[in-house]
Amino acid sequence: MIKRRDFLITSGLALGAVAIAPSLAFSAKPKNIGLQLYTLRDEFSKNVKGVLEHVAKTGYKEIETYGYSSEKGFFGTSPKDFKKIMNDNGLKAPSGHYDFNSFIKDSNTDFLKASIECAKQLESEYITVPYLDEKLRSDLDGFKRIAQKINEAAVLCKQSGLKLAYHNHDFEFKKFGDKTGYDILLQETDKKLVDFELDLYWAVRSGNDPLALFKVHPGRFTMWHVKDMDKSKAEWNTEIGEGSINFKTIFAEAKLSGMKHFFVEQETNYSPNPTESIKTSWDFVSKQLI
Repeated sequence: MIKRRDFLITSGLALGAVAIAPSLAFSAKPKNIGLQLYTLRDEFSKNVKGVLEHVAKTGYKEIETYGYSSEKGFFGTSPKDFKKIMNDNGLKAPSGHYDFNSFIKDSNTDFLKASIECAKQLESEYITVPYLDEKLRSDLDGFKRIAQKINEAAVLCKQSGLKLAYHNHDFEFKKFGDKTGYDILLQETDKKLVDFELDLYWAVRSGNDPLALFKVHPGRFTMWHVKDMDKSKAEWNTEIGEGSINFKTIFAEAKLSGMKHFFVEQETNYSPNPTESIKTSWDFVSKQLI
């Protein structure tokens, strides 16, 4: 994997290429800006309808869900009612984050099947693995089992007209000998069934270059999480365009990545008001990146 210093160097070279031929470099990027709803988690868990209305008014056309429960839907809102609110506000949900820990741990398909049904009601394209419990990923054998179970889940998704994607943090890039967990996931999941949602912040924070990943695994990163890194504290997020990640060079390689959808996100360690700051991020993305 190429480290962050090399990433900054290659990013600068790539930016020069974009300046020479911007129409060629930017021709393949999707036009709809998405938002991972976890960004607005404090409000979303209390006021689903109000948050979706605000997201739409801000300018976002796509959302990525999280927090689905078989018993409570999306924090008390059923998938059917959630879809109606989406429709009323012109929103689509190409992807949703659903818990896979029980399926990977003991092959329990109950929640997976419920998640598939929910995704179908929302007319989503993807069910996405958002996070893995630490006990499941303690060594390379753990990641090999994860890859096997993801392949099995992907078959079930395909049978329902959906596709499976995997979302990373930084722990996937931890080395076990000469390989990382992410190497195993990319190598041992079925390319025809499993896509990847590359979290650009976590990739860069772990010392890796998204552009290098695109070159080694072209077409596999069909979704992105776009969140910026605070210039003074790498463990903090900031609005898109306010931090240290050069998104212009990354977006210039959208076609190589295979990117179809991307979602702005602000995670933990974030101080500004996210309800207001999603507009700052939307402005930068809409004016500078697409």
